[in-house]
This record gives sequence, C-alpha cells and structure tokens, in this order.
Amino acid sequence: MAFGKLFGIKGNPRTTVLKVIANANGLDLDFVEVDFKNPTAEHLKASPLGKIPAFVGEDGFALSEVIAVAIYLTSQNEKTTLLGKTKQDYASILRWLSFSNSEVLPRLAGWYRPLLGIDAYNKKAVEESSKAALKAVSVVEEHLLRNTYLVGERITLADLFAASIISRGFEFFFGKEWRQQNPNTTRWYNTIVHQDIWTAVAGEQQYLDQPKLTNVAPKKPEAPKAAKAAPKPAAAPAAAEDEDAPKPKPKHPLEALGKPSVALDEWKRQYSNSSTPDAMKWFWENMNWEEYSLWKLQYKYNDELTLTFMSNNLIGGLNARLEASRKYVFGCASVYGVNNDSIIEGAAVVRGQDYLPAFDVAPDHESYTFTKLDPTKPEDREYVELMFEGEKPLVVNGKEYPAAAGKVIK
Repeated sequence: MAFGKLFGIKGNPRTTVLKVIANANGLDLDFVEVDFKNPTAEHLKASPLGKIPAFVGEDGFALSEVIAVAIYLTSQNEKTTLLGKTKQDYASILRWLSFSNSEVLPRLAGWYRPLLGIDAYNKKAVEESSKAALKAVSVVEEHLLRNTYLVGERITLADLFAASIISRGFEFFFGKEWRQQNPNTTRWYNTIVHQDIWTAVAGEQQYLDQPKLTNVAPKKPEAPKAAKAAPKPAAAPAAAEDEDAPKPKPKHPLEALGKPSVALDEWKRQYSNSSTPDAMKWFWENMNWEEYSLWKLQYKYNDELTLTFMSNNLIGGLNARLEASRKYVFGCASVYGVNNDSIIEGAAVVRGQDYLPAFDVAPDHESYTFTKLDPTKPEDREYVELMFEGEKPLVVNGKEYPAAAGKVIK
C-alpha cells in the first residue's frame, strides 16, 4: 500500500527531491501529475491554493509547502541519517533548505523562465536575476571550499534539496567554463546526482558544454498560416538537393582512427578471464603503442575526500559517464588510504595518443590530472600493473597508502 499521494509536475526540482527522499526512505508514493487549470478536490485538500508539491497521506493527513513535506517524509525512517546527528546539524539542514528555497530558487526562476517564454521577458530583469542567482550560488561554492557536504561529513537532506534546486542552473546555464570556475559546487553536485537514490528517480545527469539559454528574447510562436491549394506534383529532386534526407548519426571522434590491429575488447577479455600476471604478460606483448596510449589519473581534490566508500562512488560516477567511450578506453582507479586520509589514482589505456577524445564525454574528468606514461619505461609499466591489480599499497611522497576500494573502467 502506498504511503500517500504526491501532487507535482514531472521534472520540477521540488517534486523531484521529494521523490528522491521517498526512495531513500523506502516510501511508496503514488504520483499525481497536476493540472493547474483544473485542480482536483484532493489536490486542493493538500494545498488550498492549488500549488505544488503537495502531499496527502494514506491516513488522510494533508500537507503542503515543500520544506514541511520534505521533513515529514524524511522523518518516517527513524534510523535516517538525512536529518543529521545533532540539534545543530538539524538546524543547519533547515538553514540550507530555507536558503535554497527562498534565495536560490526565485533567482534562478527569474533567469530561465522569461527566456523560455513562461514569464514576460525583460532584458534588464533577466540580467539582474542572473547576477542574483550567481551570487546566491557563490555562497554554496564558498561553503564547499572547506566542506565536503553542506552539513556534516555525510549526505543529508540539505544536499539533496539544494542540489535539486540548483539543477536548473546545470540544466540551462552552467556550461564547462562555469564548472571550471566553480569546482567545489560542481564536485559536490556531481556527487549528489550520481547517488543511486537520485539516479533511480531523475536518471543520469547530462552536462552542458555551453549555456543552453542566453539573454535573448524568446521567439514568439508563429501564427498558423492559411491552407494553400495543393501544388502541382514536381519532378523528383536530385539526391544532392534533398536537404530533408536524414542526417547520418554523429560518430565518436575516435572512429576516425579506423580499426586497430589489436581490439581493446580482446584485452578486456584477457583481463577478465586470466590471472593478473598472465593478463599483464599478454598486455605488454600484444598492445600496439602506435594505436594506444597509457595515462596516469590523479584526483585533484584529495584533501576533500572523507569516507573511502564515498570516494569510491566518485570513481563509479566517472565510470558511468564514460559509457559513450566504452569501446575506446580501459582503466582501473582506486581509493588508497583510510577514512579522512585517502587519495584516488588510476591508470588507463586509451585509443589514440590523447586522452581527451575518450574522456571528454565525462564532465568530471576535469577533476583529474592526466599524465602520459611510457610503456617502454620499467617504472611506468610497474605503475600500470599496480593500478590494474588494485590490491597492493601505493606510495606517494614517501607515504604508504593501503588499497581501500576501486573500480574497473571497461
């Protein structure tokens, strides 16, 4: 039996976060898509003003206002960690919920809604909203400079709620340049939206290269034209003139390199089906280094890592977003160390002599430093074998870090 009904709109950030919270706490909610022009009696019971999101429990308990609903759903799990450990944590969580809802959301809405034609467009008003939105988000950026999460050392309701609100920025405005200028917010947001409880509701995050919307008045919909008499049949156009023909599907940039003499899939089979020593013997004897290159990956923000399992989730996120380049890359990356004292390093073999065409599909590759390795150097070969095995400790600057957890990119 469902715990209750959630009234909202698919894709709406405040609706999405309530679905994520319900998923995190094992609550089954019946979702009701709202028609603002014709609100139902049940919707009006939950929200007399007919707003979203709103909630009606199976027991008849009705609740509106997103923060109240978020707290109520989260508190159904007595063992939840999403509400913090202490009263100070709880108060801080409320602070970020309120800040996101009252400071970030209205400014972002004032930025994108006129550009989509939802609200009246005024160039100066949009410019002011964009500045106010960026200023509000800069508060988050500054806080995350010294904190992994908004409250405490683990994900809380504050992170889920704030990430959902800020998602509109990533949807419409926050391209690659912005993400490079705001690494703390980007790192934090990327961690939140790749949690299983999030992706099960919202799917995989897609990042922009360039802003989708700019401060230009939206085009007005064209009025329907009067129907014209059917034209006389024309002679079939030449193939060269057929501009409506379907365009070929864009290729991956590495397809231009052609078919290699040694397929990367064969190495992946060797790695999966052979012992590590036997697999590595095959690797060094058969890979063609004119067709492939080796790279060392080092995470840039090791001082921000806390729990090793969370750090391993970062590797998993990178792995997932490399799906489009799966044919062209293989690698192993691991967390070395212990909680609150760890690093992330790895090694990858890539089709071609540059890592970027393969890794550019994953926006969080910008969080790593890439160093090209020489397969003829014993020390580089030793490093690759250490990474591909993923079980032995790693020594960095004279300090030994035990292997904690890792993932294979294949």
